[in-house]
Amino acid sequence: MKIMRILALFATAGLCLAGAGIAENIVRNDIDGIDLLVLKTGARNVVTLKGSLPVGKAASPESNPALANLTGSMLDKGTTTHDKFAIAGLLDSVGATLGFGVGNETLGINGKCLAKDVPLVISLIAEQLRFPAMDEAEFTKVKKQYIAALKQSLDDTNQQAADNFSRAIYPLGHPNRKTPTDEIIAAVERTTLDEVKAFHAEYYGPAYLTLILVGDVDAAQIKSEVTKSFAGWTGGKEPEIPAVVGGQLDAPRDQVVFMADKTNVSILWGQATGLRYSDEDTLALRLGTDVLGGGFTARLMSNVRDKEGLTYGIYGYMTNDNMRDGEWRIWANFAPNLLDKGIESTKRQLVKWHDQGITADEFTKKKSEFIGSYKVGLSTSNGMATSIQNTLQRGYELDRMDDYPAAVEALTLDQVNGAIKEHLDPDKMVIVKAGTVTEVSTK
Repeated sequence: MKIMRILALFATAGLCLAGAGIAENIVRNDIDGIDLLVLKTGARNVVTLKGSLPVGKAASPESNPALANLTGSMLDKGTTTHDKFAIAGLLDSVGATLGFGVGNETLGINGKCLAKDVPLVISLIAEQLRFPAMDEAEFTKVKKQYIAALKQSLDDTNQQAADNFSRAIYPLGHPNRKTPTDEIIAAVERTTLDEVKAFHAEYYGPAYLTLILVGDVDAAQIKSEVTKSFAGWTGGKEPEIPAVVGGQLDAPRDQVVFMADKTNVSILWGQATGLRYSDEDTLALRLGTDVLGGGFTARLMSNVRDKEGLTYGIYGYMTNDNMRDGEWRIWANFAPNLLDKGIESTKRQLVKWHDQGITADEFTKKKSEFIGSYKVGLSTSNGMATSIQNTLQRGYELDRMDDYPAAVEALTLDQVNGAIKEHLDPDKMVIVKAGTVTEVSTK
């Protein structure tokens, strides 16, 4: 029945993986440097759009860690042609959505509209990327909002655990290492609008811009609209990021970020893997990790939460490895009085999993889950567009979208358990506890 539901979803989306593959149905064009990918599916009258430029937070110069974020935040504050209210009105009038977001390594573009309104949305993307108004009053508001959000993060146990964990496992210059909040606030306060304009002029352009449209699309029409809307735009630059790799640093393995009057303590426990998503062992390690901490039926939830009642949530996963080497984490939340017991229980599960590996039964079930979840994820236009984007950012050819189920099926139990032992070491992991911790716990 589960397989039938998956096939029904594909029929609804108008996709057939058994026949023509996804990759060969994607129409791809280079338009003056813009990488345009268009995929028609069975979604009626709806189009999902995703895009990216490599101007995320990591593109900021060392002297100003806030510059890339501030620049990206000005894109939806009006253009030289339309103020922000006029742009919002144009989108609202046709029920379309369009947003920009500055991530760690990329500026993300996300949109959704009816098929007839694709030309409007493409034209607005081009207008906002090319001709942001860079208004001084709006810039002042953006700075105030950014500082407020940063100060609010100082009161968030999850955020503080994550930020400190990143500084314990990644060296200076690594894109995944978080700059201390007080340093970012100081950078925001001293940044001028002229600096933002200069960053935009240097790094924004068609080179390295990717646009993906999926749904009820006409590839020829979209090519024409992109060509017209972006005509005359030149430039674009990929930031130079140091080729440093995460690993065990000269940092305490047991760290406490004390935060008063918190009812829960957030912990992050893990290490840098040195692996990118596309590396040979990553898929095997991800599958094994999902057995340990991938959801409500995983070992950590089944034991630490369900059997021992020590937490409401605990997960193990790999992250931050799409474009660079990433990390392996256990995240959990414990009441302060249950912190020591929770950590000891988690450690028992971690050590057992690392030393003994996963079982043959767990391996077989998890392979089926991975393949099924992947196919279900492709059953919507948004899921398909996200998968195309991830495939490109991970450094794969588009054929990987068709080959992924076979890659999972080809894994062996020995590969999975071997990857766990090869790339992880509980004795070298860092644990960061953020919250009202009265004394340092020991692992």
